[in-house]
Amino acid sequence: MSPVTAGVLQLLALIAALALAYRPLGDYMARVYASEKHYKPEKWIYKAIGANPSAEMRWPAYLRAVLAFSAVSVLFLYVLQRLQGSLPGSLGFVSIDPDQAFNTAASFVANTNWQSYAGEQAIGHVVQTGGLAVQNFVSAAVGMAVAVALVRGFALPRALRAGGTPTRTGELGNFWSDLVRGTVRILLPIAVIGAIILVACGVIQNFAGIHEVGQFVNGHGLGGTQQWNGGAVASQEVIKELGTNGGGYFNANSAHPFENPTPFSNLFEIFLILVIPLALTRTFGRMVGNLRQGYAILATMGIIWIAFTGLMMWTEFAHHGPALELAGGAMEGKENRFGIGASAIFSVASTLTSTGAVNSFHSSYTGLGGGIQLLGMQLGEIAPGGVGSGLYGMLIMAIIAVFIAGLMVGRTPEYLGKKIGTREIKLAACYILITPALVLCFTAAAMALPTPANSMANTGAHGFSEILYAYTSGANNNGSAFAGLNADTQWFNSTIGIAMLLGRFLPMVFVLALAGSLAEQKPVPATAGTLRTDKPLYAGLLVGTILIITGLTYFPALALGPLAEGLAS
Repeated sequence: MSPVTAGVLQLLALIAALALAYRPLGDYMARVYASEKHYKPEKWIYKAIGANPSAEMRWPAYLRAVLAFSAVSVLFLYVLQRLQGSLPGSLGFVSIDPDQAFNTAASFVANTNWQSYAGEQAIGHVVQTGGLAVQNFVSAAVGMAVAVALVRGFALPRALRAGGTPTRTGELGNFWSDLVRGTVRILLPIAVIGAIILVACGVIQNFAGIHEVGQFVNGHGLGGTQQWNGGAVASQEVIKELGTNGGGYFNANSAHPFENPTPFSNLFEIFLILVIPLALTRTFGRMVGNLRQGYAILATMGIIWIAFTGLMMWTEFAHHGPALELAGGAMEGKENRFGIGASAIFSVASTLTSTGAVNSFHSSYTGLGGGIQLLGMQLGEIAPGGVGSGLYGMLIMAIIAVFIAGLMVGRTPEYLGKKIGTREIKLAACYILITPALVLCFTAAAMALPTPANSMANTGAHGFSEILYAYTSGANNNGSAFAGLNADTQWFNSTIGIAMLLGRFLPMVFVLALAGSLAEQKPVPATAGTLRTDKPLYAGLLVGTILIITGLTYFPALALGPLAEGLAS
């Protein structure tokens, strides 16, 4: 079987698995967030944190809860790292330096999981399991909660569904209830099952210490040993992918055989990355009472994802010389266990979601391949995007597309029975401008100052791509790295940390403000002039809107980096 055929078959198997999980998981998540029942373990959590899960929140209260919980999480994780040297199970590792501790705390709380350190050489068991793994769950649950709050802003009021008179309350649910349910009822059960599957595949799960192995021979014929760590890897690996986090237990991330040992485990991990973001479109359709609206969003995500995957396979399988001809494509930086096809699928899944996990070195991809990775993140990671963040990012783009269509025909734009007026468009515009401003301003500063450039392993277009990729990954809460860039400096730890926090929580401000504005509106009936947003025509319009907005914003920067490199090769 040729490598191309193997890659296509793996992609088809992945699509089939996602299709099988789409309906049951999407419907289940809709029931979870619509339920008014609280299980006993959940009540214990509410009592411990002093929260009333039944109290409805308007958007300012919901936002305050999101920010307060996240601020406490950053502080807790920072302190835990600073105390590591005094904690049991530290494996002899010292406490983390202040700038790196800030960067890591910001990274994991922002669901970015950017790592400027090698996990097996810096982080002990307590910080890994009690700090990083916990944030893998709750940061993902925060994103899902914000997405559900926005969906409630679009949904019809309960009174109207019951035949009563709708009221303009502006209530979006309860953040603490959404956070706990998302963690306890969705993420934890799937993670337990997934961890068992990964252990069966050969992923390690233990609390072993550091041990030396083997007698290795280097290029000079001299023997030596290597130190390897154990760890609760399977349980962290599953939530790292399921929660679209991406922080690996080992520096090689999902290219390490302890994290991703077989082609099946590789495909299963890609499935975990994509399954919740895609299924949330079904949840959206179920909660707004119109499944076809969910299918339209799913189709938009699917078109972009499949197109990007096809382009990535083409760039990496394309032959550009005798060496690549013999290898069957660009094998540099890729695992022989997975090959080009599985590496390309993983790479696109990672950069089109806010995952950041890698099973190959992104810096080693062709120039155009690196451009596809960058563009995937610069779209806003909405195809299908991170858990929660992908859905609310796509719905913002849907509002922009409806507004553009309304301008074309001279009608007041509406989406799901809610008028899209000046306030809604201003909030949507602020949302889409935040991340590009962070990426481009920090990239320009890093290129202009003398010290950051010393961290680049390459010069020219590829070196510029290293810097652009780092800030694109941080501000978009992706977390993957282009490799070659030494980001463990005070400048990069501090600026990327700031970019991650602002890129995560400033957009949430505008998402929740938009949700509150929509929730306060009375639904308007559809008329002959209402744009049908559940048709293929609208899905095509939405794809075009996304590509045009992103292209106009980032094309100059991409032209200086991956496009220049790709066209010169």
